[in-house]
Amino acid sequence: MNLFVEILLFLVTLIYSYLEAFVKLFIPVKRKSVSGELVLITGAGHGIGRVTALEFAKRQSRLVLWDISKHNVEETATECKRLGATVQAFVVDCSKREEIYSAAEKVKQEIGDVSILVNNAGVITAADFLSTQDHQIERMFEVNILAHMWTTKAFLPTMMENNHGHIVTVASAAGHFAISYMVTYCSSKFAAVGFHKALTDELSTLGKDGIKTTCLCPVFVNTGFVKNPTARLGKILEIEEVVEVLMEGILTNKKMVFVPPHQSVALLIERLFPERALAFLKKLTNVKFDAVIGQRSTQ
Repeated sequence: MNLFVEILLFLVTLIYSYLEAFVKLFIPVKRKSVSGELVLITGAGHGIGRVTALEFAKRQSRLVLWDISKHNVEETATECKRLGATVQAFVVDCSKREEIYSAAEKVKQEIGDVSILVNNAGVITAADFLSTQDHQIERMFEVNILAHMWTTKAFLPTMMENNHGHIVTVASAAGHFAISYMVTYCSSKFAAVGFHKALTDELSTLGKDGIKTTCLCPVFVNTGFVKNPTARLGKILEIEEVVEVLMEGILTNKKMVFVPPHQSVALLIERLFPERALAFLKKLTNVKFDAVIGQRSTQ
C-alpha cells in the first residue's frame, strides 16, 4: 500500500478512536459475567488476593486458591465457601518453578481448565540496593515476575485452544515510577508491567481476541508488607477500594488499571516535564516508609 494512503488511514483511525472514546463516556460500560468461570488466584491467603477471592466468590465463580501459608489460604477458602463458592486450596511456594508446574498439573487433572488467572503473589524488601541481600533479590524476581511466567505458561495453552480466558497481573505503581530504597522491587514490577504489555500484544498478533488481560498498578496499599508508608500528596489505599477498582477492570476487560486513576496523568507528566521539575515534584510528594539503609549486604 502507498505510504501516503497508509498515513491517511492512520489519521482517520486516530480521529475515529478519539471520537469513539468520547462517545463511550456517555454509554454505560457492559460488564461480563464470571459465574461458573474457574478462577485461580496466587497469594490468596492475604491482602489483595484474599479480598479478590471473596469478590469472585460473590459472583459465583469457582475458585482455586494458592498461597505459601496453609493457615491463611484455608481461612480464605472457608470465607469463600460461606459465600456459596466451590473452592479448592493449595499450598504453593510461587518462588519455586517446579512446585508451580506440579500444582498446575494437579489443578488441570483434578479440577478443570483455569479460565481466569490472577497472578497476585508478591514479596518486597524495603532497603537500599547495597543493603538488599542476594537471596532477597532472587526471591523478589522469582515471585514478582518469574512466577507470573510459569503460571501463564501452565494455563495459557488451554485458553488459546478455546480462545477464551483472562490473565490478571497484579503489579504496582512501582512498575512505572522509580522509588528509592526499592530498587529490586521496582525492577521486578517494571518487569511485570512489561510482561503484561508484551503478552497483550502477542495475543493480539496471534488473533486470540477472546483472551483478555488486565494489569493492576496501585500506589501504597495498607497490606502490612511495607511498614509505616506515608505521602504528603495522596493517601495510603485500603485493600477493599483497590480490589473494587480491580474487579471493575476485570469485568470490563480494561487493560491497565491505575489506583488512583490520576497516575496515568503522572506518567504523561514524567515524559513531558524536565528533570529538575520532576525532582521538585518528587520532594513535594515526600513518600516515606520504613527501610533498611546503610547496611552492607551479606549473601
